[in-house]
Amino acid sequence: RVPALEKLHTNMAKGNGKKGHACVVKDVDAGKFVVALAAHFKREGKLDMPKLADTVKTAPFKEYSPYDADWFYVRVAAVARHVYVRPGTGVGDLTKVFGGPARNGTSPSHRARSARGNLRLALQQLEKLDILEAADNGGRKISKNGSKQLDLIAGRVQQGS
Repeated sequence: RVPALEKLHTNMAKGNGKKGHACVVKDVDAGKFVVALAAHFKREGKLDMPKLADTVKTAPFKEYSPYDADWFYVRVAAVARHVYVRPGTGVGDLTKVFGGPARNGTSPSHRARSARGNLRLALQQLEKLDILEAADNGGRKISKNGSKQLDLIAGRVQQGS
């Protein structure tokens, strides 16, 4: 046995239990990963917050703007994870994912889409950080650099839990 390799295997996240398997985003709980990635984005300070971030609503069916002051970091992190899991996702797909129930008063509720501007800005910010790139068939996909960064953060989350 080589001690250096054993140390390497023990330091790597276990992932699906295979020895030497590096941890990827799909191996980690989605909620914990999104919170960790949002904290990473906030710490870096490279994301530009929208000008009206304190007053804008995230969807037409919402009554108020988000209570959390860091909601945009969380939204960008959730978008990054979603595009990682489903490459080729565009703004229209994300409006369905982040949509919710439209209350119609006494009539039955139906599904409504979320606001497009916030999601478009989130995708543009992730492209600026070289985490996303344009996909060949439309939409966005994770870049090589972005995959490396997200997997690194997933490994930290896996080791922390």
